[in-house]
Amino acid sequence: MSEQITKIAILCFTDQGIAIAKTLQKEFYRSKLFTTRVIEENKDVKKIDSVAELMNNSFQNYDAWIFIGALGICVRSIAPYIGDKTTDPGVINVDDQGKFAQAVISGHIGKANLITNQISRILKAQPVISTSSDLQELWALDTLAESYGWKMKSSIALNTLISLFVNRKPTALILKVRDKGTQYLEKTIPDFVDVYYSVQDCDTTQYELVVYVGYELIQTEVPTLSFYPPCISLGSGCAKEIEPLQLINELEEELKKQNIAIESICSIGSAAIKNEEQAYLDFAEKYDIPFITYTGEELNTITVANPSEVVKKKVGVYGVSEAASALIADQSTWLVEKTKGITSSNKKFTYALSLLSSYQRKASIAIVGAGSGDPELLTLKGQYILENADCILYAGSLVPEALTHMAKEGALVRNSASMTLEEQMTIIDQYYDRGKSIVRLHSGDPSIYGAIQEQMTIFDEKGYDYYIVPGISSFQAAAAYLKSEFTIPEVAQTIILTRGEGNTPMPEHEKIADMAKLRATMCIFLSVGIAKKIQTQLLEYYPEDTPLAVLYRVSWEDEEVWVGKLSELTSIIKENKLTRTVMIVVGEAIGARKNRSWLYDDKWHHIFRKKEKINQSL
Repeated sequence: MSEQITKIAILCFTDQGIAIAKTLQKEFYRSKLFTTRVIEENKDVKKIDSVAELMNNSFQNYDAWIFIGALGICVRSIAPYIGDKTTDPGVINVDDQGKFAQAVISGHIGKANLITNQISRILKAQPVISTSSDLQELWALDTLAESYGWKMKSSIALNTLISLFVNRKPTALILKVRDKGTQYLEKTIPDFVDVYYSVQDCDTTQYELVVYVGYELIQTEVPTLSFYPPCISLGSGCAKEIEPLQLINELEEELKKQNIAIESICSIGSAAIKNEEQAYLDFAEKYDIPFITYTGEELNTITVANPSEVVKKKVGVYGVSEAASALIADQSTWLVEKTKGITSSNKKFTYALSLLSSYQRKASIAIVGAGSGDPELLTLKGQYILENADCILYAGSLVPEALTHMAKEGALVRNSASMTLEEQMTIIDQYYDRGKSIVRLHSGDPSIYGAIQEQMTIFDEKGYDYYIVPGISSFQAAAAYLKSEFTIPEVAQTIILTRGEGNTPMPEHEKIADMAKLRATMCIFLSVGIAKKIQTQLLEYYPEDTPLAVLYRVSWEDEEVWVGKLSELTSIIKENKLTRTVMIVVGEAIGARKNRSWLYDDKWHHIFRKKEKINQSL
């Protein structure tokens, strides 16, 4: 996917305004500056003689306009060209002293509010935003669809519906599916909104507004705003050279019968022999969705609900529509199993529908990295998951107990330090079977000595849905404590994360002595008990005076850190009686303050920092 770049035009009228405009132009990639003042021109800076002419020729050519000057000039300049908030570019006005940045039109869809806040941070200006939803910190209903890739349908005029919402009328939020958008809505529910997870559970007559996110066609007597994520796969088989228009009309009618919004269809799938079937190509083009085909071998990987011997003889598979929809959806179940249809010209077709597994509301397991010890180093995503979990199993010997205080009322919170893996799985099974949210809370980052692969093996065998949330590792906390960049130009460009060979053998090709040849920044975990052995191996290649840091429980309240030379490693460990929870860091990068990066050098130019044109007259 190509990079999405907002095309911004900056227009200024005074010498003070030019200085502000140039500051903003550096911040907004590929923006163009127009001014009525005398200025040295180039392809991104242009002097104009007429603002009216510029607006007439270019107003719709940019995603946003930033006026720098009096608000009255801005309003009079754009007035003849304003059409509709769904198509107009965002317009922002900044006074020529840079004190105020004001969204003028298209605050939501045109992103004027967003850009206004960006400008206020760049200039330290006061943002002026007047849209009610933003002032009340409510959802911007008119931009939710664009933000999350949904399609939107409103039962009444959208402005009327938004008015009900910003006036805080009783609202029902029905979330049939789950994705990033619905997670955002759940996290930010206003106090006048009640949430439901099916239409059947909601008595819509008790509300003045209904907001729905899912795939169903819903009808209520209440103003309704429906959002349709691309969450339904449509699998189909058909007779050869079926009439395109007839098949499209029939599929549209069938979807209505099944109460499925066609806006929720993410793609249409069939057998590879239908690659050139015009009806499917036309359907995909009409609804701007992919047409995906599968080989017989691929289709046969799915055990279909309604196998057909006839289809097997003709095509070599037991079912096309069910198998195709299941493959697209990564599912083994269907919302609608194979259903037969026939066109007015007597040509047959079948279809099946599946909900994409990624949108399904079901039990889930989050393997969350708790961070290095300081509870504030937990990620925001990790915090949100902890706050909403039904069951939390945490490694109590390595994870701060304070993190579990985030658990909601009624959640099960258990320390797994004394449990076997089988005992942990007994609890996880109980909550998973009930469709609950489960967190396995690990120290640091789960991918680094997290002992998670054995758990994931069981999850895979059971078909459990799970995902990993990264955490701040102790090696990163070590770098922060030491105020060090572990990758210094021409000193060390490689970080090695490893451990010494103790009771658990190391792979033959990962011996510490072999890795020491690189003299990279080496962060050694789980090895304090064999410090003497580690020191001997490192000294084979690192000089004795190589900088060393020994960090005990780094970022915890009782952290202790010793900095010295590699030759002092064993003595530091012995003198301080360190036995566990220690990170050893060796390398020239520790505390280094030399060798500047080229990234910010004034001679280094790139797409975000362009080479300034030299005035040849000087």
